[in-house]
Amino acid sequence: MSQNLISLQLTTADLSAVDAALKTLEEKLAGLIDLSIDQRMTITKMGDKSEAFCRKAVEVLGNNPGVLSVNYSLAEVKRDLAAFDALRPRVVRVEKLLEKMHDSQMALGSDLMTASLEGYAYLKVAGKGEALDTARAALSMRFSRGARKRVEEAPAQ
Repeated sequence: MSQNLISLQLTTADLSAVDAALKTLEEKLAGLIDLSIDQRMTITKMGDKSEAFCRKAVEVLGNNPGVLSVNYSLAEVKRDLAAFDALRPRVVRVEKLLEKMHDSQMALGSDLMTASLEGYAYLKVAGKGEALDTARAALSMRFSRGARKRVEEAPAQ
């Protein structure tokens, strides 16, 4: 083969362990939510500069709880900040792992496509007359183009 970007073999035991780990993640992170598309577009978002503002606001409000109305839950705000801080390093790790998984799957697909094209080229040359015509015809369907529609020319005016 002319290309081999990745050589990956996952055993049944490996896959079972990964599935168990994913199940654990799903169970332990059951409180995570899915936002709707509308929610993602309309909610107030916190960026880097806003994060510094929020941290300072929590600090100032914690030092001056008397200015808050009775229905404002400073304890909930502090829990949100703590959960935000706890999730961040784990989100980074999961994102890195997901990126590697996507890249590996892309590389595997590329290796497969390259090897299949290379094998098909051998089959076209060396497989003639060896009772492989049906198999070669089935593979050639990947490259067949349907009947092309004629583009009607507009009448000259």
